[in-house]
Amino acid sequence: MAKKSKKEENPKVHKDLDGFKMNINSFGEISSSFPIDKINEFLNQNVEDKKLKDREDIEDIKDGKKKK
Repeated sequence: MAKKSKKEENPKVHKDLDGFKMNINSFGEISSSFPIDKINEFLNQNVEDKKLKDREDIEDIKDGKKKK
């Protein structure tokens, strides 16, 4: 029986993360085509953190301002 070859497709991602790919090697190490800082910045802007949703200063945190 012939094996089916897997066609490697680009994943569907947000337009800001175009070209983003993640791989896991044989040792279990995760490698990415984007730096982790850029991924974290994207997540901070686009994903609501359930633990922080009730805080009053959440908008200041998202904008990068620190409240004293």
